[in-house]
Amino acid sequence: MSGLVLKLGPRERVLINGAVIENGDRRSRLSIVTPNANVLRLRDAIHPDEAQTPVRRLCYTAQLILTGDAEPSDAKRQLLPRIEELSHILIDPDSRRLLAQASNALLTEQFYQCLKALRALIPREDRLLAASQQ
Repeated sequence: MSGLVLKLGPRERVLINGAVIENGDRRSRLSIVTPNANVLRLRDAIHPDEAQTPVRRLCYTAQLILTGDAEPSDAKRQLLPRIEELSHILIDPDSRRLLAQASNALLTEQFYQCLKALRALIPREDRLLAASQQ
């Protein structure tokens, strides 16, 4: 992921290629110039206990690639069929677009972009689950 610019708040932490980096007392910008660096904002990280829904489980699996806790090839084999299953359930155009983005990013090994597309589905999933419980 070349050319990524992170805007970090005071004391915000980010994981870059397995190293946790903590910002100082002031807001700052950090430019990642290394291509294909694995980056994860720790405030966006999903705790294993929170991975209880289909989309959150996908996000968590994608996150494991970024943290170095899962082999990309193994995680891709897990993620692709699950993304396909979701595309049969989330059939609105916006969800389909996000799932296609996640799938394409996964196939091109742009794991941060895959996670980003999947995370955008969480609010929609939350609304659908809340509606089904009423």
